[in-house]
Amino acid sequence: MHHEHHSWMSPALGREMPVEVFGHAGARMLVFPTTLGSAYEWRDRHMPDLLADHLDQGWLQMFCVDHVHDESWYNKSIHPGARAWRHLQYDQYLLTEVLPLTERLNPHPFVIAAGASFGAYHAATFGFRHPERVHRIIGLSGMYDVKSMTEGYSDLNVYGCNPFDFMRHEHDPARLASFRRQDIILAIGKDDPSYLNNVEFSGILWNQGIGNALREWDGWAHDWPYWEKMIRMYIGGHD
Repeated sequence: MHHEHHSWMSPALGREMPVEVFGHAGARMLVFPTTLGSAYEWRDRHMPDLLADHLDQGWLQMFCVDHVHDESWYNKSIHPGARAWRHLQYDQYLLTEVLPLTERLNPHPFVIAAGASFGAYHAATFGFRHPERVHRIIGLSGMYDVKSMTEGYSDLNVYGCNPFDFMRHEHDPARLASFRRQDIILAIGKDDPSYLNNVEFSGILWNQGIGNALREWDGWAHDWPYWEKMIRMYIGGHD
């Protein structure tokens, strides 16, 4: 299996940021780590091996990114608005640094954003902030109202990072048309604490005329054995 490692000092973030690449061609998938993960998490969890047929056949190329959780949402020593501002800088890193890297390595036009747990929040937030650039969103056991990380506080910065809010209030016809072209998959266990959040978020999207697949799993379903089954099931769409 083709594997590359890239790392550079990010102008947007002012820190070194690694990206792990698996596969050589196909749809470009941005992979976001869980809260305690990193760019190496999916490698360490043997997820490239799980998706080896897609990667080796040139159907899929994975770009596993790192996060700045310690400086944004999990940095409780700074104001919630400052946490959101740091996330918006992370968004710029993804948009102006990571996506151009993927395009240089692979001209395939189709982009997927995927992640599990807090990685699902990242996938959805980036995908919904840039619907013209991201064509499929796969959220596994996610939570889509970031105000749970801000003690309920919101301002323009938090709002811009919170798909639960900005998707509810979007009225621009061109933006809504872009969202309606996306393939959106939300998988969640019925006993997951974020289950009702997923149900409500799916309803917010449907109320905007944005089709999405809410896939409900029995039990908690919030761990790697479940996510392995989910990603295999949904990598191609709404199966």
